[in-house]
Amino acid sequence: MANVESKETFRTRLVRLVGGGAVDELVKRINDLEAEVQENRNLNVRVAELVDVISELLLPIATQDQARIAAAIAKFESSL
Repeated sequence: MANVESKETFRTRLVRLVGGGAVDELVKRINDLEAEVQENRNLNVRVAELVDVISELLLPIATQDQARIAAAIAKFESSL
């Protein structure tokens, strides 16, 4: 693993020497994009959780099952 890291370091240094500041800008942009992708993944998980909660609420509300409604609301509140 250390050998791979040293190759990456060498490769990065070589590219920076050849490419100049543009490489640093691209690396920063890639890191920013990766962070934004992760944020989108987190939001997608949250939306999926909310859809699950809404689904859990709709059936009990349709059947007027107060115990299940209260349980679904409690589960939602604990996830916040």
